[in-house]
Amino acid sequence: MNRRIFLAASAAWALAGCTVRNPAPPPAVVEPVMLVPKAPEIFPIEAVDLSRIDRRYWRQVVPDPTGERPGTIVVDPDAKFLWLVMEGGRAMRYGVGVGRDGFGWSGTATIARKAEWPTWTPPREMIAREPELARYAGGMAGGPENPLGARALYLYQGGRDTLYRLHGTGEPWSIGKAVSSGCIRLLNVDVIDLYDRVPRGSRVVVRQSAGGAQA
Repeated sequence: MNRRIFLAASAAWALAGCTVRNPAPPPAVVEPVMLVPKAPEIFPIEAVDLSRIDRRYWRQVVPDPTGERPGTIVVDPDAKFLWLVMEGGRAMRYGVGVGRDGFGWSGTATIARKAEWPTWTPPREMIAREPELARYAGGMAGGPENPLGARALYLYQGGRDTLYRLHGTGEPWSIGKAVSSGCIRLLNVDVIDLYDRVPRGSRVVVRQSAGGAQA
């Protein structure tokens, strides 16, 4: 009788969920991969959580797909990549944001000017589209809120400013997308890296988009 009572009690405890079991191990904590500036800046730059960006747009060294000479920058607006051609058949590849439909640009240009935390002056055409930008007609000082970000590389053709830039952005979500008014944007930490690698006079090739960007 005592054995039957014991077995019945054991079954009741099991049905009640009170059977002793080894607890499941806690889920592994995955630390975010953060991309930070190499050196202090005059304005703070937030670390970028790379887990929020498609891995293919992370800065990385890859086999050179361009065939251009070392030191050349090549931008493919459809792939959303910028390559800096290096020696030995390699290239540093950066993910970029590009101009949305109707605002793209293509052609060959030269970096005639470089600027750290540059002033942004919206073109007249942009002010005509967005009249509220008229307050910046005289220029918006560099800083975290400036659309050009931490660095700008100015593209010239035949000695004339094309009004297109390679520049930084504090909006990591925009990398890999077509969202800008024509310029090529990189993460602030990436544009700083590119800025430090290329001198004035560097050649830049922006490929024509299949969407019909104009040269």
